[in-house]
Amino acid sequence: MRGTWKNGWAVGLLATLLFGVLGCQPVDDGSFQGYVEAEFTFLASPQGGYLAKLAVQRGQAVKPGDLVFSLENQALAKAVSEAASRLQQAKERLADMQKGARPTEIQALEAKLAQASSSLKLTELEYRRRLKLFKQKAIPRADLDRARTLYDRDRAQVSQIKAQLATARLGARSGRVAAAQAEVAAVAAVLARARWNLAQLTRRAPLAGRVFDTYFTAGEWVPPGRPVASLLVPGNLRVRFFVDEPSLSRVKLGQAVELSCDSCPAGLKARVSYVSPQAEYTPPVIYSTESRSKLVFMLEAKPREAAAQLKPGQPMVVRLVAPESQP
Repeated sequence: MRGTWKNGWAVGLLATLLFGVLGCQPVDDGSFQGYVEAEFTFLASPQGGYLAKLAVQRGQAVKPGDLVFSLENQALAKAVSEAASRLQQAKERLADMQKGARPTEIQALEAKLAQASSSLKLTELEYRRRLKLFKQKAIPRADLDRARTLYDRDRAQVSQIKAQLATARLGARSGRVAAAQAEVAAVAAVLARARWNLAQLTRRAPLAGRVFDTYFTAGEWVPPGRPVASLLVPGNLRVRFFVDEPSLSRVKLGQAVELSCDSCPAGLKARVSYVSPQAEYTPPVIYSTESRSKLVFMLEAKPREAAAQLKPGQPMVVRLVAPESQP
């Protein structure tokens, strides 16, 4: 790892100390000294891994969607593969339950039903013939009872096979099918989470800007949540300056200010976006009427145009615009 990701705002901290001590008093033309402050966009992955590719370098301009870096983590890739296999197995079990018995088992039951039906026809004919002979008193009751018993047995057997065949054609019980469906949904959720984790190894630029710094080189292990690169988005730039206590009453939120620096274009405008509610000072300070001018309040103003030309830590001169002259 090269340096530390905190280096991005070290310049701003140094400038805060410098201008807080030297820039709190207005210069001769009524302006105040300040500096450019930036809120960096740090790009990190919630998953750890080896830095497989760093697609940007410091100072490079990027557009939304441009690849910034990608990590490699074999454990996350295997988790996706394992979850996909488990989902396929769960789906096959559910489909098997919904299909019922196998076709060969149904065919065997159908053949058994056909055989039992044939046997039932024979025993039914024999029973009716015995009944006729019994009425003619040609045979004893014992022969009739024996024929009736065989007929009742075959009829019951046919009913039993029909019930078995109907059950075989149905799927599993509704409770088992519901449990299998719940298992499929649960495994699908696990797969979706594993795929999301794997997708987080690749990070793209969320906004247009410029790469301010990179903190790892290819092949290094990147811990979870540790920034790999930081972006400087023009819309996240602001000018921080300090106003003494007597001049504070002249400043309002939304008030226009004029900015100038050695390399700034003419007519650069900004608006006050923040006024600190707490006073800052440099020792020694005594809270008295005589020393109240030593108190300073931090203000921030957001530039309205040409923000991309400003650099973090760049010294600026801020001049308050009178309300009647504001655009």
